[in-house]
Amino acid sequence: MKVLVTGASGLLGRVTAQRLLARGDEVTVLQRRPSGLPCSEVLGDIADPSLVARAAVGQDAVVHLAAKVDVTGKWEEYARTNVQGTRNVVAACSAEGVERLVHVSSPSVSHAGSPLFGAGADPADPARARGAYSRSKAVAEQVALDADSAALAVLVLRPHLVWGPGDEQLVARIIARARSGRLPLIGSGTALIDTTYIDNAAAAVLAGVDACGPVHGEALVVSNGEPRTVDEILRRLCAAAGVPGPRGRVPAHAAWLAGAVVEKSWSALGRRSTPPLTRFLTEQLTTAHWFDQRRTRSALGWRPEVGLDAGFAQLAAWYGGSGTGAGPRVGHRQPPHGAGRVGT
Repeated sequence: MKVLVTGASGLLGRVTAQRLLARGDEVTVLQRRPSGLPCSEVLGDIADPSLVARAAVGQDAVVHLAAKVDVTGKWEEYARTNVQGTRNVVAACSAEGVERLVHVSSPSVSHAGSPLFGAGADPADPARARGAYSRSKAVAEQVALDADSAALAVLVLRPHLVWGPGDEQLVARIIARARSGRLPLIGSGTALIDTTYIDNAAAAVLAGVDACGPVHGEALVVSNGEPRTVDEILRRLCAAAGVPGPRGRVPAHAAWLAGAVVEKSWSALGRRSTPPLTRFLTEQLTTAHWFDQRRTRSALGWRPEVGLDAGFAQLAAWYGGSGTGAGPRVGHRQPPHGAGRVGT
């Protein structure tokens, strides 16, 4: 197929595009900066409707990943990229006769802060979603699903906490804090959470491209389906990079109050950096959230390729196995994606 991937400079977008190319699809990518991928590129802003329309010409399917992902910034910034950008993608698909749209969202669009035990994909709820990112993604998901029709099949995927070699959003930040000795456990560290290894997330997106049509008009949460405690996840990520694990504990209530103060301070000062603690982060680290994967696996005909244990091993290999946590060795060959498999 001819497939347009937006947001290919991010980890999931890049690996998704690589996998589409590897299986023989004709891929075009759209993002702000060059991806370095061996495919057609359209460089620019997803909020530019003419640019998106140009990229959509002749495409059979669109995988929409481009988004502003952060915990700081004004609502207008999130609305411009996440909401207006999605409106532009939907409009371009409709105008150019694209038949399949796989919209990549987040489980946070329906998470109001309460524990989730084997939850399904509840409807996106902007009024209850926590923070500008989650609210904007909730609105964007509604925009995408509202466009589902006989002419344009829309399928929403919500990968949960994607991580792996090269991840700058989750892994790199955790490692940096651990290396500086500023990674305590928030609360008890016993909350069970789902995560998704990068190879599994990308494989699920490809399965979504293939299933979109017969499966459409719904949202599916994607994860490894292997809930682990926050304590274990943090310690194993740190061990893979050769840095010390979490040190000390901060009571959940104290962390929540501190997060509120930090958020106000960052907003008042107009700081653009990522704050060390927020209320949303506190909730994520102290509240169980794991998801029932039965509908996702049956609808997509997909199962995770890489178990968490194999994923941690691949991450350690990527860091060079030196035990320093200094980053991948120069000339070190990265392990092939999908090298470790989960038995059925």
